[in-house]
Amino acid sequence: MTSCDNYNRYFSRREFLARTGMGLGAAALGSLLNPGEILAKPSDLPGEPGKGIMGKPHFPPRAKRVIFLHQSGAPSQLDLFDYKPLLNKLNGEQLPDSVRQGQRLTGMSAGQSSLALAGSQFSFDQYGESRAWVSELMPHTAAVVDELCFVKSMYTEAINHDPAITFIQTGSQIAGRPSIGSWLHYGLGSDNDNLPSFIVLVTKNKGGQPLYARLWGNGFLPSRYQGVQFRSGKDPVLFLNNPKGLNNSDRGKMLHYLKRLYELEFESIGDPELNNKISQYEMAYRMQTSVPEALDLSNEPEWVFDLYGQDAREPGTFAANCLMARRLAERGVKFIQLYHQGWDQHLKLPEGIKVQAKETDRASAALVKDLKQRGLLEDTLVIWGGEFGRTAYSQGKLTKNDYGRDHHPNCFTLWMAGAGVKSGFTYGQTDEFGYNGISNPVHVHDFQATILHLLGIDHKRLTFKHQGRYYRLTDVHGNVVYDLFG
Repeated sequence: MTSCDNYNRYFSRREFLARTGMGLGAAALGSLLNPGEILAKPSDLPGEPGKGIMGKPHFPPRAKRVIFLHQSGAPSQLDLFDYKPLLNKLNGEQLPDSVRQGQRLTGMSAGQSSLALAGSQFSFDQYGESRAWVSELMPHTAAVVDELCFVKSMYTEAINHDPAITFIQTGSQIAGRPSIGSWLHYGLGSDNDNLPSFIVLVTKNKGGQPLYARLWGNGFLPSRYQGVQFRSGKDPVLFLNNPKGLNNSDRGKMLHYLKRLYELEFESIGDPELNNKISQYEMAYRMQTSVPEALDLSNEPEWVFDLYGQDAREPGTFAANCLMARRLAERGVKFIQLYHQGWDQHLKLPEGIKVQAKETDRASAALVKDLKQRGLLEDTLVIWGGEFGRTAYSQGKLTKNDYGRDHHPNCFTLWMAGAGVKSGFTYGQTDEFGYNGISNPVHVHDFQATILHLLGIDHKRLTFKHQGRYYRLTDVHGNVVYDLFG
């Protein structure tokens, strides 16, 4: 009698109840879980390489993949892209009540006796044929403005970092929902058999607002759809290498027998998570070869490092992660999420934002250039931006050489490039104080609906049933911003 026969002969009390209690309880369970996955065979399950729950996009996509350069902490749009000369003219004067309009403030500045307007200490100029305004802090971005689509009228519902970054990544301020990359993997599947469809890169050694793995988590989607973080250092993916004393042949045999046990368990109780575990084990096995190859920069020519900057030679820097994002895009990874922390400048903004801009400007522009010259920009959507904006008034004391800016959800700027969005284009406008949007407002859910549309997805039709309700990335609203498309 084989071990598999023994497994079928003896089973636990839980398994006995699962095999015999197929009445109303099973019907109730079926209504809560995803029926398609419960009834599917392991080979039919969505999420296998090349497959997704949709089967194919709802309509022809403009984008095949996304690279999202998230600037955690919220960059000051007023010191980077949203030029407001009136703030310099009225520097030190009070924010007019007619402009604030009773909008809420955070607890960090609500008690201030003064809300003194703070003009930017950095000069702005217009660049390219599009004549886009860009700060002196971003000279490399200024050089590629004719490839970019600026959205200056973004707004969000959250006023603090954790709910705001959770909102822009998952469509909800409350933790527990799937991230954008997980939704894409679930809907469209993977374009590479040997790498995850959703990969996360975080700039090393950066302080600032904390990042949590749930930001790239699968939420209530099956676990195979969670993002995989690639780290700098000896073990870029945790627990990927073989345990001591095992070689690849041993690991292959172990996976073979483990898969058979999971299949028997699946036949017994029908838990779809068992097949997700099989899928993840098999992907980890294939990644033992694919990950070292993808992360090996030794074959990159010298001109590439000149383009991205010498920081690109040091694993884990923002520049190195941008270069890595291009390599992953070439290998068919569908959603590549970069996080760069440290933009939360409540105090000493002029000093801090210089550092942040220096770390990100060159590499961000280099990524756009590199993708374009390789023919990848036409079907790769690149996004740069934070979770909300910063205030026109100074948090803390305003001095001749120093100021800070508090959180401001009512308007902020991000830019996109590639994949059918208009190039050399600016959309939306804020008032002359940079405090309120006055034309073409874009809610976070509008932004998310637009991303999905570029990938060939109707945001209202990509859903998952959880706890008796169908959920989607854009919750219950959101409109595609067609004006952004070329």
